[in-house]
Amino acid sequence: MKKLVVSTIIASVLCVGGKAWAFESVAKNALLMDAGTGYVMLNKNADVPMPPASMSKLMTAYMIFDALKKGELTPDTEFTVSENAWRKGGAKSGSSTMFLKPNQKVKVRDLIRGIIVQSGNDACIVAAENMAGSEEIFADMMTQKGKALGLKNATFKNATGLPEKGHEMSSMDLAVLAQALIRDFPEYYGIYSEKEFTYNGIKQGNRNPLLYGINGADGLKTGHTTASGFGLTGSVKTGDGRRLILVINGLKSMKERSEESKRLVGWGTAAFENADLAKPGQVVVRVPVWLGEASEVPAVIAEDVTMTIQRGHTADIIGTAFYNEPVAAPIEKGQKLGTLVVKGPDNQSKTVDLVAGEGVARVGYFGKLKAVIGSWFK
Repeated sequence: MKKLVVSTIIASVLCVGGKAWAFESVAKNALLMDAGTGYVMLNKNADVPMPPASMSKLMTAYMIFDALKKGELTPDTEFTVSENAWRKGGAKSGSSTMFLKPNQKVKVRDLIRGIIVQSGNDACIVAAENMAGSEEIFADMMTQKGKALGLKNATFKNATGLPEKGHEMSSMDLAVLAQALIRDFPEYYGIYSEKEFTYNGIKQGNRNPLLYGINGADGLKTGHTTASGFGLTGSVKTGDGRRLILVINGLKSMKERSEESKRLVGWGTAAFENADLAKPGQVVVRVPVWLGEASEVPAVIAEDVTMTIQRGHTADIIGTAFYNEPVAAPIEKGQKLGTLVVKGPDNQSKTVDLVAGEGVARVGYFGKLKAVIGSWFK
């Protein structure tokens, strides 16, 4: 395996220095991530399980969206409101509610907004009971779906996020779930940016503070219980095309939640940027070919190489190509020839395939004979 340091293609870009890590959050749990690269700019107890309160309704919504995508539901499917849903999550409960009434029929399209915009506990229970037969079974389904999505510390005991022993998620779980919602359901994700919804003649506003005063904010969900404090899973598209995902929890008030969320987004936008280090098709090295009609083949990058890096700290980021040589013909265009490992000073590392930029045919009999004789003299 040959190693070649390729500093010429990735030079004078920005890297992450140590100063950014001095940033502190007053939240008990905090995570700030670049959605595109997965780079974590801030991690404060992000892998520690915590009561997520209504932020766990992101998974309830995921389950509904998934059923819609599979054709198991339509936006016009009607669910029936049980007395249990009304008592546990309706006006009688004193908690966040859509103000549904017992035995009322409600369409899925309205139920979704009741969950996302109004944070209705009754809406969540109605969805759970009609989709799974009971909230308990639905919660088990949520847990299994969470595992499939890569939520490592998520266990659901209900569909609402109301306090219940063992119902917990980590900040990282919530960030990964937010990425999944944005990625998997672009046709429904826009609902998270709606600022109000009226149902049964009652208008309620979206509690997400980022939607009010932050350009590019388009999601996702707040949460609050006495046990969890005030929390938010938020998403913002920055002016340079990045998407930041924010998760905070354990704050003391709505005001503190609003101020801290905006402060973190402002810092992530100002302190970091995404550097496009290499593009697909870019030639990294030309690899010798054995018994080919061409003596060498260009090894090109198979995919984008992008890193989230701190602004204001210039340094070289080194790309190292690993490959075997010579490569025996015939070679097909797109055939894997090796890998490119890109490393930054903050221990970031990305590995992408190097593939043949063009095909190389194998030589005929006389070409082989010439190559063999030539190798003797070498």
